[in-house]
Amino acid sequence: MSPYKTAVILIGMPGVGKSTLGRLLSQRLIMPFVDTDRLIEDAAGCSLQTIVDQAGFDALVRWEESAILTQDFTAQVVATGGSVVYSDRAMEHLGGFGPRLWLRLGLDALSQRLDNFAQRGIARRQQDADIQGLFDERCPLYQQYADRVVDLDGLDEAAALERILAVLQQ
Repeated sequence: MSPYKTAVILIGMPGVGKSTLGRLLSQRLIMPFVDTDRLIEDAAGCSLQTIVDQAGFDALVRWEESAILTQDFTAQVVATGGSVVYSDRAMEHLGGFGPRLWLRLGLDALSQRLDNFAQRGIARRQQDADIQGLFDERCPLYQQYADRVVDLDGLDEAAALERILAVLQQ
């Protein structure tokens, strides 16, 4: 049983490592891990990209909100989709279970991780938006909802995990 009683909610840009670090964090804290992108795909019966392609970005945000609002995230590590910050209701619901940690990575480091941005199928309001545009659009929203910020620039996976654990102890 985990000594940690609340959920840990990971938010941030695509490619920052929410799912990877979330799995590692769940192992360290001895807590279940959930990826909200998988919840959406399970509920919709198709991939996130299929939702966007067939019904548009706003439909994805509605699916995401619906999938999140039906869940009890008590004592879980939750990796959210990067677009979760477009739903006030989803963000408030998540915040009721534990701290929302913004895993923050600078644009240069993020660009290196997302060198295939155009092909990756990242959900964005305007399909012609580039990584800079998405970064500029979402960072203020992550800042708005973050209970704590975890800077990951220059950190490898192990150091990033230790930084998250240190922030949780604050």
